[in-house]
Amino acid sequence: MVTIYEKILELEEMPSFSKHDQFVNGIINAINESIVSKGEALPSVNTMVKKLSFARATIMKGYKDLISRGIVQSKNRLGFYVANENTDQTLKVALVMYLMDSFQEQFYRSFRDELGANVQIDVFFHHGNITIFESIMDMVKGKYGMYVVSPIPHPRTKHLLDPLPRNKFIMFDRFEPLSEEFNYVTQEFEKASYEAFSALAEKIKLYDEMIFFHLPGSLNPLEIIRAFKKFVKDFDINARMLPEYIPGSVEQGKVYFSLNNAEIWEILKDCKVKKLKPGRDIGILSHNDEVIKELIGGGITTYSTDFVQMGKRVGQAIIGREQVQEVIPTVLKRRDSL
Repeated sequence: MVTIYEKILELEEMPSFSKHDQFVNGIINAINESIVSKGEALPSVNTMVKKLSFARATIMKGYKDLISRGIVQSKNRLGFYVANENTDQTLKVALVMYLMDSFQEQFYRSFRDELGANVQIDVFFHHGNITIFESIMDMVKGKYGMYVVSPIPHPRTKHLLDPLPRNKFIMFDRFEPLSEEFNYVTQEFEKASYEAFSALAEKIKLYDEMIFFHLPGSLNPLEIIRAFKKFVKDFDINARMLPEYIPGSVEQGKVYFSLNNAEIWEILKDCKVKKLKPGRDIGILSHNDEVIKELIGGGITTYSTDFVQMGKRVGQAIIGREQVQEVIPTVLKRRDSL
């Protein structure tokens, strides 16, 4: 019976192959020919060194390459195992997200399409909880060929992300500073929010008051709060912040701004009951655009980054192995609601 060592050594006849190429392709060939199958143990580093007379560093590098592609898995104190029989797989990606809302889904679909079928994506959600985020980062560390992470604004985030190899890490969505240069494709909140509010100032002034719903301790970016406070001061807007929208409380003459889609839908429902028309009797402004906001209530005015473009750019950077430091622009979309 042909052994895994023979599959590696037979590639010595390939003059263009380095020892590393021999090792990686030999194991792939052994998997393709069912010499080893998913879940089966692979020889230890010491055994490989003894049988092949390859340098230990070559064996370690080869196993790390196969791990990064998701073909091999390393189990603490138990050694190496075949993790995947799809040897066409070129990369294994850990995608760490807030949660799968409609905006993150736009990012994911675009990202997935850009990477293609031969890249494995494992998705993890931290829900803005630093304890969960820390557990995820501890769990995925050293097991993936690429880490794509949406960070949490928290003092411990830097400590958790700094150890990641810079050539295997891309930050997306929110930006958090780290110790050294790194790759990112993010959005910007403070300047973009202020500019959107300012562009709508004339329409906002047609109403008696602007109300921003923000629940303290929520995932809402603090930069938007700072932008809102600066805007209402600079433009002398009568405004206040409330923790949440209370169903049935919609009033004529108000402009309502919320980052929570559920609140927007509740306001629209109450408008229908009270026969108030958005864009005439009240104003509505929402953050983050999606197709339904074009259609509902005559169209909801939004300002938003392009999550489809964000996912595409992150995917392109991974496939092209390019360095990227890009902020996706925020666009104001004026519709009937304001």
